[in-house]
Amino acid sequence: MPSPASSRPPTLDEVAARAQVSRTVVSRVVNNGPHVSPAKRTAVEKAIRELGYTPNRAARTLVTRQTGVVMLVVSGEGPEVFADPFFAQIIVGASAALEKTDLHLMLSLATPVRGRDRLRAFLQTRSADGVMLVAMRGDDPLIEIAAQSGLPTVFVGLPLHGTPPFYVDVDNAGGSRLATEHLLRNGRRRIAMITGPDDTAVGRDRRRGYTEALLLAGLGPYAVESGDFLESGGAAAMRALLSVHPDLDGVVAANDNMAAGALRVLRDAGRAVPGDVAVVGFDDLTVAVHTDPKLTTVHQPVQALGREAARMLVDLLDGEQPDPFILPTRMVIRDSA
Repeated sequence: MPSPASSRPPTLDEVAARAQVSRTVVSRVVNNGPHVSPAKRTAVEKAIRELGYTPNRAARTLVTRQTGVVMLVVSGEGPEVFADPFFAQIIVGASAALEKTDLHLMLSLATPVRGRDRLRAFLQTRSADGVMLVAMRGDDPLIEIAAQSGLPTVFVGLPLHGTPPFYVDVDNAGGSRLATEHLLRNGRRRIAMITGPDDTAVGRDRRRGYTEALLLAGLGPYAVESGDFLESGGAAAMRALLSVHPDLDGVVAANDNMAAGALRVLRDAGRAVPGDVAVVGFDDLTVAVHTDPKLTTVHQPVQALGREAARMLVDLLDGEQPDPFILPTRMVIRDSA
């Protein structure tokens, strides 16, 4: 138990020393994070009890002027963001990770120009402790705005240019390879792709995985059409592909929304799925079980993206230097391929 004469509360470092673990391990236990062995978790919990350690962000605020607020900044229009279950799952994951902390999550949709200007002004006043950036495109000015603020920043998904020190992403190229290889194993050879936007890292990486899988099979990319991650964009891309390549027999779509649009166009064109054309999506969100036929897709752990990004930001606020984190993907086989 802590000494009655102690003049200050125990610190995270003292808990780490008592438990004989690193500060990062203690931080993960305190924030109910993953990747801690049962033995180390037990040792940390024992040290916390013995020392009487209590995480207290409210007290630290008085000393360091922390606000108790972290921001989740999304680069996208309001209707587009709120209509896409991907972003909702990111928010759910981040909120869950912060639930046992004293941090509050603030959502910012930072487009168009006025939204970016408001965000810049907000961050310049140090009205938040840290930032998570989602869905950055090209040379998005939000990246520079966050950098200029000097606040701890975590990227949810890599930006198109450069590699920031702190990010959480999924294996986008590997997932797209899985999708393409699945079609190849099922005898498809004229496989087209509906890519994501060209000014996003996720669009680039998923196209790369598709190309790599075909090259390894002794084939080249058959046909590629750019999309925008929306169902309407997937439908438009599918029409364009059919007009030029009516004999295609497989489609890899860079997300489930676009795959749903492609399925609708194929049905209207009288193409049987998967008999004539097999279709694979990417995400494994709710839309995948409501298409006709149900969508074979690549599962990415979207909630975990938000959860791990928030935990990484908490580690940064606790003075840690966490490593970047890449989450795995896997195939989910349903009826479309």
